[in-house]
Amino acid sequence: MNLLNVEKMSKSFTDKILFDQVTLGINEGDKIGVIGINGTGKSTLLKMIAGLEEPDEGSVVKGKNIRVEYLAQTPVFNEKLTILENVITGKKAEEEYRNLEGEAKTMLQKLGIAGYDGRIDTLSGGQKKRVALVRTLLTPAEILVLDEPTNHLDNDMAEWLEDYLNKYKGAFIMVTHDRYFLDKVTNKIIEIDQGSIYTYMANYTKFLELKAEREDMEMATERKKKSLYRMDLEWMMRGARARSTKQKAHIQRFEELRDRKVAQKDKNVEINALSTRLGKKTIEINNVSKQYDNRLLIKDFTYILLKNDRIGIVGSNGAGKTTLLKIITGNIEPDEGNVEVGETVKIGYFSQENEYMDQNLRVIDYIRNVAEYIETSEGSASASQMLERFLFLGAMQYSLISKLSGGEKRRLYLLKVLMEAPNILILDEPTNDLDIQTLTILEDYLDSYDGIVLTVSHDRYFIDRIVDRIFAFEGEGAIKQYEGGFTDYKIASGATELSNNTGNLGNTLLKEEGKKETGTGKTKPKEEKIKFSYHEKREYEEIDSVIAALEEKIDKLNQEMTEASSNYSKLNELMAQKEEAEKQLEEKMERWVYLNDLAEQIENAKNKN
Repeated sequence: MNLLNVEKMSKSFTDKILFDQVTLGINEGDKIGVIGINGTGKSTLLKMIAGLEEPDEGSVVKGKNIRVEYLAQTPVFNEKLTILENVITGKKAEEEYRNLEGEAKTMLQKLGIAGYDGRIDTLSGGQKKRVALVRTLLTPAEILVLDEPTNHLDNDMAEWLEDYLNKYKGAFIMVTHDRYFLDKVTNKIIEIDQGSIYTYMANYTKFLELKAEREDMEMATERKKKSLYRMDLEWMMRGARARSTKQKAHIQRFEELRDRKVAQKDKNVEINALSTRLGKKTIEINNVSKQYDNRLLIKDFTYILLKNDRIGIVGSNGAGKTTLLKIITGNIEPDEGNVEVGETVKIGYFSQENEYMDQNLRVIDYIRNVAEYIETSEGSASASQMLERFLFLGAMQYSLISKLSGGEKRRLYLLKVLMEAPNILILDEPTNDLDIQTLTILEDYLDSYDGIVLTVSHDRYFIDRIVDRIFAFEGEGAIKQYEGGFTDYKIASGATELSNNTGNLGNTLLKEEGKKETGTGKTKPKEEKIKFSYHEKREYEEIDSVIAALEEKIDKLNQEMTEASSNYSKLNELMAQKEEAEKQLEEKMERWVYLNDLAEQIENAKNKN
């Protein structure tokens, strides 16, 4: 049953086209994940589905009596009401209020919110987001619209929400960066790309396969169109004559090919690994302890950071993870113990909240304030070139920071931190508000990064992907060390089996990592060699002259038809010859496109080798 339709919808933001005549349907049982680079309009799409924004063109049509409930990135509350009252506000009937009260308290407790009668304005931003999530889940609706529901959830909370949404009987559409979460709860992926929407009936793992297939097909089609355009351009330059319907159609095709929207592969956020030389002494943490409000967060913790350490820090919200990072960076003093920092240490700190950004500063000036040029493994790169690699293209580099989306500001801040070329990189919740594509490239960057990485993250995939050691906050100030990634930690701690916390995506990742470690991943399957057959090679060498001869023949027939205009019998004979020649020409043109496409593939294969 269809619940909601987005019909031929267009939407622009200033001079940027977010959606161009897109169509989308939400049906009963749909569990949809929305994917796209920051700034492509993911949150805008959710707001339009929720009825909070109007499209410039087209419409969003709900079915009769279909209720939509929306979780905003930054939720709004009635500051005069308590936490519990905000969650179940609007339930006027005493019996309805009483029935929901118990369920609301249980859910709030699951999400780490106690003191239900406390004031909402005493909560942190993360706590407010979790309260809003409970409010959204408890409000009856046929469609849930969830904008970053996994932000500010620790691992146990994320797993609870996975279980809840898997059992949820209504439909939902959500934006999240959590790839394990997407893999476990979705059955449809919506990808936003260059103003278009692509729909995949799949979870995240299957989406990756289908997207690769789509892009391969689009690039193959684009290669053929390029070949056809090149041939048509040559034909036009030889002097096209629009004397027949066929030739008029040929000219029209040339114009359509010339003005077409060119298919492009995804532009990725790319950067070569940058770091400053690190001496023998790194950072030594000696018997550090810290408590807040009589609550012990860190007790007698000692560790010496080793070169090329990749450490993931996990634990429940409020356990003290960020506090540990701030002690290491010198932003907070420990109650006991000390931290010794080597003379060559250069820390790059990517905090949970962006550092202060002058909103009136241009994007390029923000980066130029760090460096005008930097040295990479490929030579010198300018601030502008680095911005391009981070998808700040053309005029966007000269836009004011105030015009960027939240995710784009986060990406810009990440670039600034990396451009400082630290040799110890400290990342506090780097996956919050970064799109999946940026995260993927950050992960690839860290593979070749010649320095130490410490990261706090609730993103299980990110932790599995980049770290080889876990520091787990386990209560009463205890920090226990585990070898491996997140999944290894969960198994070693006895908290869950592998299948309970990673879906197909996690198992695939572990298999790939296993291949890297054992070396079995080095052997590539034998690829079938692309080459011309003997007849194709002969045909490719001769086809240009064959096409030219056919065009010459058609021109000659046109001339003869003009001269024989009074001879009806002769005119019919010439007309039949011309139609046959035009048919042969069309066939040869199609063949020319195929052979040129094949020649391009052969050349590309040679260049790779």
